[in-house]
This record gives sequence, C-alpha cells and structure tokens, in this order.
Amino acid sequence: MKLSKIKFINEFSIFFWLIIISILIIVMSTVYTSSKKEQYEQIKSTLDNLYLKKTIKELTNNLKPRITKIEYISKNGDTYQSIINSLNIDNDEKKILLNTILNEKSLKILRINQKFTFKFDNLAKKKVIEFKIETDKKNEILFEKKVNERNFASKKIKKNYKKNLVYRETVITESLYNSAINLGIKPNVIIEFARLYGFQVDFQRDIWKDDSFQIIYEEFVNDDKEIVDTGEIIFANLNLQNKDFQLYKYEYGENKLDYFDENGKSIKKTLMKTPINGARLSSSYGKRKHPILGYTKMHTGTDFAAPSGTPIMASGDGKVMKAGWCGGGGNCVKIKHNNTYQTVYAHMSKFGRGIKKGVRVKQGQIIGYVGSTGLSTGPHLHYEVIENGKKINSQTLKLPSGKVLKGKERKKFEVAKIKIDVLKSNLISKSN
Repeated sequence: MKLSKIKFINEFSIFFWLIIISILIIVMSTVYTSSKKEQYEQIKSTLDNLYLKKTIKELTNNLKPRITKIEYISKNGDTYQSIINSLNIDNDEKKILLNTILNEKSLKILRINQKFTFKFDNLAKKKVIEFKIETDKKNEILFEKKVNERNFASKKIKKNYKKNLVYRETVITESLYNSAINLGIKPNVIIEFARLYGFQVDFQRDIWKDDSFQIIYEEFVNDDKEIVDTGEIIFANLNLQNKDFQLYKYEYGENKLDYFDENGKSIKKTLMKTPINGARLSSSYGKRKHPILGYTKMHTGTDFAAPSGTPIMASGDGKVMKAGWCGGGGNCVKIKHNNTYQTVYAHMSKFGRGIKKGVRVKQGQIIGYVGSTGLSTGPHLHYEVIENGKKINSQTLKLPSGKVLKGKERKKFEVAKIKIDVLKSNLISKSN
C-alpha cells in the first residue's frame, strides 16, 4: 500500500511539472511573437520615414568603388620618377614604387609609348596594391603586393598577340574623323594622327572636301583574330588641295623617336598651331566689341569655340608658371616655353591631372578642359601667345621646325624611308 502510494505521488509530480513547463512555453512563445510583431511594426514605420529613405538613396548614390585604376602612356622626356611623382600617393609609397621599378633589370630603359596601369585601394588611403608595365605590346611585368607587406613581387606575363601592319586610305567627304571611323580605324589612332599633324595643320580650316589621307599603323590581334590594341603610326600622308604632307616614323639615337617629313625635317615646331582639336575659330586676334563689357577693346588672343570638357593641350614643352584663377579669364594656365615664348589658356572648366605651378609639361599633354569660367558667354578656349613679353597673333606666327637630320643620321633616315615606301607598296598591292 505504501509503495503504490509513493508511485502515485511520483507520477502526479511528473505530470504537474509537465503542465507547468507547457504553460511557460506557451507564455514565452506569445511574448516572443508579440515582440516580433512590435519589431516588425517599428521597422516598417522606420522605413516609411521619408527622410531616412532620402538619406539611404543619397548614400547609395555616392558610393565609390573600393579599387580604382589609372593608366598612363609614357611620352618623350618622361622618367620613371616623373611618372611616379604624378601619382596621388605619399612620398614613402612613391619611393617603394620607384625602387621596385629600378631593381627590375628588364626595365632599365624607359621607352616611349610604354603603358603603365596602377591599381589603388581607396580604403587603404589610396595605396597602390598592384601595377603593370608593358615592356612591349606582347609582354608586361605585373607587380603585386601581398597582404600586410610593403614590397611588391614581380611576375612576367607574355601576351599572345600578333602584330599586323594596316594600310588605309580614303577621300575625305565629311570630316577627317568620320572618314577614318568609316574605314574602321580606331579612335585612338585618329587622335594620334591629329596630334602629329597639329603642328602644321588647322583641322577646322585647312581641310576641305575631297582632300585625302593615307596611313600605316600597328594593330594587335589575339588568337580569335579580335583587335585588342593598336600601336604606333608608321607612316601618314595628308593630301590637302593636291599638296602632300608626309610623315615617317624614325628612331634616332638611343630611345629617341620622332616623325620626319620626306626631307628629314622633324614635324615638331616650338609651338603647335592650335592647342585644341575640332574647335571652331570664334573670335580672332584684334580689336572687337567685348561681348560682356560692351565696349571696343583689343582682343589679345584667339578664341576657339568647343563643347565643355574638350581637352586642351600644351602647345609646346615648358614649365607651368600659373594654374589657377585669372579674374575675367576664369580658370587659366600660363606656360613658359623658353626665353622667347609663353602661352596662356583661359576659361577652363578644370585643370588636367597633376597640372599646377612649377610642373614641367610636354607638347601635346592635356593641361585642362574647355569651360566657360570668368567673363565668358559660352564654352570656349581663349588662347594667347606671348613673344618677348608682347602678345601676338598666334595664327600668323611663323615658327621654325624642330630637329633636322644631317650627315650619317640623314643617310640612315633615307634607308628607313625607302623601307617604309616599299612596305606601303606591298600593303597597297595586298589590299587590291
């Protein structure tokens, strides 16, 4: 009797606690569900807040990429140090990059038209995490930085590209640019073509319908026969009103490359005829009624109307004497080229990368972009040439050509010129 009683008490005790635990689970579940419901209502209420929606939209619109990339093509007169110094990184980082390059034996000589690609980590104060340097169109060296390390490890990469020499010619019916595009010529080749002829030709006023051009340039294709890149122009001829302007690529001395006419005279002049391509001459040098001030005064420069953002080039090698606000001239750049000539570029929307007082620039380098800052009625470039302290008419200025090949160098050039002429004849016969 006692045993059965004890057994009954134990069973009742277990049953009692099971009921208590079940009640607790139900109560907690109800509270949790209520809490979740309240949370959901709070979140929904918060998301319905118009101010927060606007803030989230603005934040997401202003998101910047973690990694950014800068590409640079080396020019005549560049050094590894000048290229590295143009990067927006601290001096310690610049030293590491420069020492890395100088310690690479295959990069002892910096060649013209070498391609540099720098990758920056914007989270790590714009540090360079990787960069590549093309040794030629088929090969490049990749420098990578491992996590938490200061130095770079190098790796040589061979590109499986085939170089083709391409010949194109056509009669200009609309514009030079459109005629070239219709032939399948890449825009960067056309821009380089225009830059080379910019020393002697004004593309807005010197080219007429039914003028023509010829060009030989390098093209690189992959295994699928896709064009992946273009190289240098080997030969060009611009026929304007039945007069030929021929250019031959020629490398003279050690790592010195230029373009010469058929007489061995460099096409480079002290200053380019116009520092902007595709612009319309909107106001000449001389007296005129000022469009804003309303009275007649001397216009001491030449105005070129062009869309905002059109690149403006340095018309010659030199040193930037000013890059800032010039009152009525708005954002302007002033360059001293030598003891004789200075140039001024006004009304810019913004300056080119790295353009500031004291830096040296190369002929054809982008120093700024067309705008309408200062006393201006619309986007245009105001361009001035100063000769021995006096402002002169840039469009009537006669400037001497650059280098003239003589003696043994002239004989070598004549041989190189004949080879290019034979190449041209072979490419023409293949295309027919």
